[in-house]
Amino acid sequence: MRLEHYDLLVVGSGLFGSVVAHEAAQAGKSVLVVERRSQIGGNCYTERIEGIDVHVYGPHIFHTDDRSVWEYLGRFCDLRQYETSVMANYHGELYNLPFNMNTFYQLWGCATPAEAMREIERQRIVCEVPENLEEHALSIAGRDIYHKLIQGYTEKRWGRPCSELPASVMRRIPFRFRFDNNFFNDVYQGIPEEGFTKIFERMLAKCDVELEIDYLADRDSLRRSADTVVFTGAIDEYFDYCFGPLEYRSLSYEHEVLDMPNYQGAAVVNYTDRDTPFMRVVEHKHFSRVDTASTVISREYTQEWSPGIEPYYPMEDETNRARYERYRELSEGEDGVLFGGRLGEYRYYDMQETIASALRLSKEIIG
Repeated sequence: MRLEHYDLLVVGSGLFGSVVAHEAAQAGKSVLVVERRSQIGGNCYTERIEGIDVHVYGPHIFHTDDRSVWEYLGRFCDLRQYETSVMANYHGELYNLPFNMNTFYQLWGCATPAEAMREIERQRIVCEVPENLEEHALSIAGRDIYHKLIQGYTEKRWGRPCSELPASVMRRIPFRFRFDNNFFNDVYQGIPEEGFTKIFERMLAKCDVELEIDYLADRDSLRRSADTVVFTGAIDEYFDYCFGPLEYRSLSYEHEVLDMPNYQGAAVVNYTDRDTPFMRVVEHKHFSRVDTASTVISREYTQEWSPGIEPYYPMEDETNRARYERYRELSEGEDGVLFGGRLGEYRYYDMQETIASALRLSKEIIG
């Protein structure tokens, strides 16, 4: 039964909100979580289809160098060690990602690091002070890698030509001069054996949870129901876009069950040409150990964002960061309301960063 009053109200049941809610409940506080969607877990939500845990809002692989964060998530699930291997498809040509000796051999037939370094150096178009992402990528990676593996994928993701994107969008272009297809460098990498949704069920076991509740549509009564509110939604939406909306990119997915045991032989294939309308195809069974007669794939598309569409990637250029700072300063005057997470802080967080940030805020709340 829902209480009349709570110590803490958490808006949003994604990873950030669920960690805060769990920590507060463990400390003996009464906690209500309200969620706009019809399920918990935010973008980490997984749904079992045909015996396969499907990452409904895109693939999530937990990776970190911080043992304490790894062990924290391990309190809620059995984390199976999993190393991500991503393929790139450029007009039917297949390449390993991230850029490593396998990639360089596929591109140029280079069999040694020295040969690959010479070819990259030969193709580079040096620019000491790049003014955009195109100049930055050409200066570091050269023509072939830029045109086949960076340009089309990046322009689809952000909806702008690379010549109009800031160089900071791709601050580092990592090269591995060894035969190593592991997408991440982190010491700890894994996926929960039972899917991500079970994690959130366990995190929120001591909380009251209400789904399909739009906090902003009924903020006055909901605000009165708790001493403190943690808001994990979009900070600009909270303030009715009074300084104008922040910019995001959004995503959409097409999920399909196929009557075959194996569609593409890899969990993720990025389509790096500009002509293919979707960014990547995810085959979910390759994240786990299931042996099924069918398979489930998801095609991921990017789209323009506008108010009312789910925001995914903050467009963290100078204009938007300056606008966010105005919202952040305004939020400091909201008595009893704290903002956090990817949308509340207008920052793209990986999962390990989300957990660490949520634990810091939890300590403030618990005292």
